[in-house]
Amino acid sequence: MISLKDRLTELLIKNKLLDPKDLEKALEVQKEKGGRLSEILVQLKLVNENDLAIVLSQSLGLPPLDLSRVKIDPEVIKIIPRDIAVYYQIIPVSKIGNSLTLAMADPLNIFAIDDVKALTGFEINPIIGRPQEISQAIEAYYGEDSHRMMEKIIKDITSEEEKLEFIDGGGVEESFNVEELARLTQEAPVIKFTEAILKQAIDAKASDILIEPMEKRLRIRFRIDGVLREIESPPKALQAPMVSRIKVISGLDIAEHRLPQDGRFKTKADDREVDFRVSILPSTFGEKVALRILDKKMAMLDVNKLGFNNKALGDLKSCSKRPHGMILVTGPTGTGKTTTLYSILKYVDAPEINIITVEDPVEYDLPGINQVTAKVDIGLTFAATLRSMLRQDPDVIMVGEIRDFETVDIAIKAALTGHLVLSTIHTTTAPGTIVRLVNMGVEPFLIASSVICIVSQRLLRQICDKCKTSYEISEEMAKRLGASIPNKTTTFYRGKGCKFCFNSGYKGRVGIAETLVLTPKIKDLIFQRAEEHKIKEQAIKEGMITLRQDGIEKAIAGITSLEEVLRTTIADKI
Repeated sequence: MISLKDRLTELLIKNKLLDPKDLEKALEVQKEKGGRLSEILVQLKLVNENDLAIVLSQSLGLPPLDLSRVKIDPEVIKIIPRDIAVYYQIIPVSKIGNSLTLAMADPLNIFAIDDVKALTGFEINPIIGRPQEISQAIEAYYGEDSHRMMEKIIKDITSEEEKLEFIDGGGVEESFNVEELARLTQEAPVIKFTEAILKQAIDAKASDILIEPMEKRLRIRFRIDGVLREIESPPKALQAPMVSRIKVISGLDIAEHRLPQDGRFKTKADDREVDFRVSILPSTFGEKVALRILDKKMAMLDVNKLGFNNKALGDLKSCSKRPHGMILVTGPTGTGKTTTLYSILKYVDAPEINIITVEDPVEYDLPGINQVTAKVDIGLTFAATLRSMLRQDPDVIMVGEIRDFETVDIAIKAALTGHLVLSTIHTTTAPGTIVRLVNMGVEPFLIASSVICIVSQRLLRQICDKCKTSYEISEEMAKRLGASIPNKTTTFYRGKGCKFCFNSGYKGRVGIAETLVLTPKIKDLIFQRAEEHKIKEQAIKEGMITLRQDGIEKAIAGITSLEEVLRTTIADKI
């Protein structure tokens, strides 16, 4: 009797959608790493996801379903737990009598059908769903479940507010009973709420959590795709116990309320570890907490996946392969500079290369790379660590950030003595970095001799694929944008807002960049201490694509919106 797996491959080969040699390749990957054959075929790009769904539908007699056009009853979602839905890549669609309709990425998975039947007691009616749509539906619907769970926790906490009445949130921190506060941090309501906040932020793919005490309420906001969004506020009385709970799991002093504190902790989410960096700052109405979420699963440490245009990517790759010199990545906070540095490190990493980094703090652990955390309080500054690193015979050095003359001086000397040095610096444009270095006290001839490339980058929100719509801009607007728009294109795109993007119209982010390679003519301008606009003008003449131009190209391609480009970049005034 032919197996279901053999039946699938036979159908694909018969329909000329899969080559037998490609099948052998996929089977080898499955044997080595495990997993479902259908997923492996799509991941290796041997079979198109849509073609796979069509073949399965026609051959197995199972109807396909466009999940983006279906609204599922929350009561139906509750039938199957989130972990089961994620594990089998399934989602319940409807229930009629004793029959449960189940959208499945792999309808040939009889183990999934049997397990769900045993778990729910329903007869299973499988239909075909595209894997990407199922993943998005799980995120959208079970995210709402997480929200309802938090509402329940808030309700439970509110009923116990009398236990917390001694905390008035009025900023009178000295009146706190430390022993009572420590006890409350171990009680179920506080633990549950703190964990629920962290889980909701991870599920929403937030990069930061801000817990902000105000005069009469406690505000909690998530930064999602670079934009802050407020969630439902918990009772004001929960403020101090919640902050203290975060201090406890971060290893900080819960009795200290007058000084800033920094820490970090790890938690598990869906069988993976997520790191949190914690910063606590005393404010007028209590302690403000900022948590940076470092989800390793979300990190795209691959230069080819940064979203950079071909010119910027080519410049970055060629400069990264040079034996010595300095590459600087610049941009405001939260624009992905560290991710770019890590991606370069992975790109140049090889067994014969000795790579050392100094960071504050180390954000992601990179196998095979020596990483040092700077500790200013004990004298382990960037500059002091750099001096010691140079005695370790490194080929590539990464400095988390250039903040002062001492650090940049040592970094430049390292670049001049045969090391490839990578670092970040806070400026708004690539040409503006030259002016910034001169203002820090670096001589122009040292900049021209050591720096080989400067990358300025931003992160733009991507338009949600589920609610993307096109629109026309006026000719007047096209003229105002000028040369940035090739052929005076007037058709652009935006998101209307839907449940998959929290009604924002955006889902995910993409990078844009401008790269300034120090050519002989650029170096001549540096020797002359030329102004920023003159360096920029020469760089554009030599082919540099500016941030605005890169953003406009992505807007024309429908990746991001024109509004997002104009919000994030400045006009090219030449």
